[in-house]
Order: sequence, then structure tokens, then C-alpha cells
Amino acid sequence: MITFCTLFDSYYLDKGLALYHSLEECAREFKLYIFCFDDKSFQVLKSMEMKHAVLTHHSEIEDEELLKLKQERSKAEYCWTCTSVIIEYVLDHFQVESCTYLDSDLFFYADPQILFDEIERKEADVVIVPHRFKDNRKGRRMEKRNGKYCVQFNYFRQTANGRNVLKWWKDKCFEWCYDIPEPDRMGDQKYLNNFKQNFDGVYELEHLGGGVAPWNLEQYQFCNESQKKLMMKTKSGETFQLVFYHFQNLRYLPGNKVNIKSQTKNKRLKYKIYIPYLQEIEKIRKDLKGEYGLSFAPAKLQRSSNKLIGFLQRHFAAFKIQSISDILDLNRLEKYKEKSTKML
Repeated sequence: MITFCTLFDSYYLDKGLALYHSLEECAREFKLYIFCFDDKSFQVLKSMEMKHAVLTHHSEIEDEELLKLKQERSKAEYCWTCTSVIIEYVLDHFQVESCTYLDSDLFFYADPQILFDEIERKEADVVIVPHRFKDNRKGRRMEKRNGKYCVQFNYFRQTANGRNVLKWWKDKCFEWCYDIPEPDRMGDQKYLNNFKQNFDGVYELEHLGGGVAPWNLEQYQFCNESQKKLMMKTKSGETFQLVFYHFQNLRYLPGNKVNIKSQTKNKRLKYKIYIPYLQEIEKIRKDLKGEYGLSFAPAKLQRSSNKLIGFLQRHFAAFKIQSISDILDLNRLEKYKEKSTKML
């Protein structure tokens, strides 16, 4: 049994459900502990039949210290602060051998057991996933800003060493966790740079299929698709199976369009990855709107509590375009899917 945890509110409910559905489709045995960060998400999920999920209302984890931090930080910064908290809660309250945090905007294309086989072989207490930025000027700048590792798939084993690493990370996030890049910290993420140098038993995931995302997608090509396996390859010819993709930074636009911000111009690759996900999201949104009256109108998202950074995020982030083929019409998803099968 693989144990996961994640957190989201009703605005991310579509993404959280897509994550859960992808695990149901791909994983053999798993339990996903979902921490609902508002009343609506908790109520909606409670009404659903989710045999592989355990729901926890955010009030269960919020003590006086966390509630104080909640007032000082943006919604995103507060969620980052709570990442280590929810992992610790699962390890404290349930009889599990390990717990792996998942960002709610992940989507699985293959059985994650592939990754856990690697983790078990290495007898790791803690697992972190590198961003795998491109080795060029832009990539080095991104790593300097965001850190070498990404908070997206973070494994902690129920051992004294694993718990020590987790507690250190939690303490650091309580001390400071803001969407402001500094030399040694950025949100909850740059703290991961210290894990391997400060603790034993920390392992860096090697499987390239764990952690494909917009910031490294341009380094890969679509290889083939057979028996529901989506195979990819590096430019040097190394092949690997896509296990999960991190759909970070999707921005919905007026006119039923979306800016996927894939950071690659390879249409075949982006269509193979993004179209199934967007189709799943659209189906979930339709169901949530019809049954629960939820609306997912385009919103001006702000991650930072810093006024200037927040202003830029609210008014300009959605319209930053690197490739015109990143703007997709949600009414034409099936057409994009058909087109991707014809591309060579």
C-alpha cells in the first residue's frame, strides 16, 4: 500500500480530483490523505464515494501558531507552510510506513510503483526530486531562484532519521516561507537544498519519468505510445516512461481558452501530455458545476504576500506567452487529440 497526502481548497478541487482519478487509473493499491483547506472542498468530497481517500478538514491541523501564520502569509505561502505539517500529521495519526506528499496539480500516466521500487532499492528515508532544469544560462538562473529540488513528490519514511529531516523542514517553514527569492530560501522549496548535506538517508530520485514539468519539458521528445504507456526520450536518446507530470502554471483565459505555459514548441509532445489532462479537468468541472454549483471562472491568481510581486502575478502572469501553440481552445480538445496522432 502506497500512502500519499495532498492539500487543496475548492478552487483547486478540479485538479485535486484529477490527481485522485489518475491514481485510481494507474496505481495498484494506494491511500490518498486529502487535507481540505476550505469548508466547500470538504463538503463536496465528503459527498463522493472515494474508497482510496481519507479526508481531513484544515481545522484538524491548525493550532494557535499556524493560525497566526495564516494571517501573515498569502494563501499559497500558507499552503507551502503546511506541506510538512500534513506529512507529519499522517505519520503521527495513521499506522503507515511512509508518506509521500503530492502537489495537487500532478497527474499520473503510469503506476507510481516504478518510483517506489527505486526508493526501496536505495533504502531511502527521504526522497527529493530535482527540477532538472536545462544546463544553460536560463536553467542555472532558474535553479538559483527556485532551488535544485522541487516540492512536488516528497517521500518521508517512518524512521527517526526521516522524522528528523521532516521536523527540521517544518521548523524552517514556520520561521520563514514567502514567495520571495532570497539566496538561501524561497517558499518551502529552497530548504530542500540542505537535506543531503545536513542529513543521511536522503535520496535524489533518478527516474526521469518522475518530475516531468514545464521547466524541463523542452529537453524531451515524444517517443511512442503503446499499451497505455507514454514513452519519452532525451535528446541523447535515453528512453523513459512518463510516470507523472506537474501541471504547474496553467492559466485560464476569457473565451474558454487556456494558456498551458508548457515552455516547449514541440506540439506533438505537449498535446500528448496536456490534452488528456485538460479533457479530464473539463469533465470534472462540468460535473462540479452541475451537481454543486461550483464555478471555475478565470481568476487573477496571486501567490506572494509582497504587494509588488502580487500585483504582477495578478495582472500579467496569465498573459505571458512563449509559444502561440500554448494557447488552447477548450472547445477543440478532441481536435487537438486527433491532430497529435497524425504528427510525426
